Amino acid sequence: MAKSAFSPAYFHPRYWLTWLAIGAMYTAAWLPWPMKIGCGKAIGRLAWRLAKRRRRITETNIALCFPDKTAVEQATLVKETFLANGIGLIETATAWCRNAEDLRHRVSRINQDHLSRALVHKRGVLVIGIHFSTLDLGGALHSLFYPADVVYRPHNNPLFDHFMTRARSRTFGRTIDRHDLRGVVRHLKAGRIVWYSPDQDFGRDVSVFAPFFGQQAATIKLTAKIARMTGAPVVPMMFHRNSDNRSYTIEWLPALENFPSGDEVADASRINTIIEQAILKHPEQYLWLHRRFKTRPPGEEKIY
Repeated sequence: MAKSAFSPAYFHPRYWLTWLAIGAMYTAAWLPWPMKIGCGKAIGRLAWRLAKRRRRITETNIALCFPDKTAVEQATLVKETFLANGIGLIETATAWCRNAEDLRHRVSRINQDHLSRALVHKRGVLVIGIHFSTLDLGGALHSLFYPADVVYRPHNNPLFDHFMTRARSRTFGRTIDRHDLRGVVRHLKAGRIVWYSPDQDFGRDVSVFAPFFGQQAATIKLTAKIARMTGAPVVPMMFHRNSDNRSYTIEWLPALENFPSGDEVADASRINTIIEQAILKHPEQYLWLHRRFKTRPPGEEKIY
């Protein structure tokens, strides 16, 4: 289990802005819901205007992935993405600073039986999450029905990492460093659910190139490797904020059959196709702000 111990060094002035950010998150977590949404949109608008590098990355991703949209439609989706991710910051604060039980009335479930059936095999379940703006809130609400361990990337700021892992440990069963493959395997073999998000670019060494919205994307091979090592069923899960901005939906898909297939590119392509289908339901809620196509196939120029 990944832990980040508290250190007296965190009282040093260099961490004062981090403490301020943590205080702001606690405050945001307890705002009335309409104020949460309003503050989130305000943050999104501000980031859309000021975070020029992230805006260029988002514009590039959306132009690549939605070439059939007009320039106006693409620009609209870029702005909606920033608004949704601004709301996502407030949702993350809510997930980290409040009891998930307070939010039970806001979530509905679709096809929960797919996960229930996968658990019957007692080999654990690898739940495929996706980097939507609602990711952490989705994990918190998922935990109301099925406690899960989570694979995560440690934060570079040690104080914020302590805050983040402590918050997630209250929500999830255990937090597992993304480099701790043995930990993932151990938890699955113990029959636990492990929440894992394979939709980011972790570099050429751990990836194969597979289509993602028509683009060759470095896609991590670990999903198939974990399934092969453990025999755990792989269950994709979709989580979205509904159009009323007050409620959420969790949807589980059937466990993948004949996975892994032994063909790394085919397996990675299959995972990407599932992620695409989830994104198309609410494309503005996806984390288009990250450099999904950072690593390029040999001979191709950098995109960003």
